[in-house]
Amino acid sequence: MKSLLALFSLSLLATFSLAAQEAAKKAPAVFADYFTPGVAVKGEVVVVIPPDEIQTYVDKVEKAAKADPEWFAEYSKSAAPGIPLPFHEKLGLTKAEYEDYLKLWDAREFKPLPQGELILRLEEKSDGKWMIRVTGRGTELTAIAYDAEEDVFRSMSGEMKRIEDINADKRSILGAWTGKEWKLEQEDAFGVTKENIAVGKLADGSYGLLVYRLQEVSSTGTRIFDKSLIIRFAIKRS
Repeated sequence: MKSLLALFSLSLLATFSLAAQEAAKKAPAVFADYFTPGVAVKGEVVVVIPPDEIQTYVDKVEKAAKADPEWFAEYSKSAAPGIPLPFHEKLGLTKAEYEDYLKLWDAREFKPLPQGELILRLEEKSDGKWMIRVTGRGTELTAIAYDAEEDVFRSMSGEMKRIEDINADKRSILGAWTGKEWKLEQEDAFGVTKENIAVGKLADGSYGLLVYRLQEVSSTGTRIFDKSLIIRFAIKRS
């Protein structure tokens, strides 16, 4: 009978062997800059928060928007999403206030959520599809599979197709970052479902980002469900 030490050694070797085999697999191109298959990386769920002082200016803009909602809706259409609106007298801010608002916006920071630590690992499934296994908050992302041949993500809602690559401005909500994005948008008698997933990295290469959002709006315009998730993770080093 083999000793406990020998059995333990064999078990350890088998574990290392499986890990080596997993890491030897080649990740799909869309993940290659961020993950090594089978290798766990640390991450955390974060939110982006500007300084509290910015609320004074936000309140003024909201007041101006309520005073002339048609103009505000039309003016907002021409702006890039997630970036502060260009200055206009009708925003309710003086030029000096607007400049101060931008300074406060530029001072926004990523804040980790309490108990938001997690582990991410890229894995190939038995059917040849890929998934990003997430432990902790965001475990629902594990159920979303990536098909490398068709370059789509599939979820319970349907199929998210590849859209234009991300090259975000430094004043976008997450700052300057680049990445790949997939999107689903479908409408039926009950309403509209929108689902997005994106993976990328900050412009300075300090962290990777995994961003997910699922929205459901009823046919009457009522928001039924809206979940957003921003995961910042340790990026693979070459």
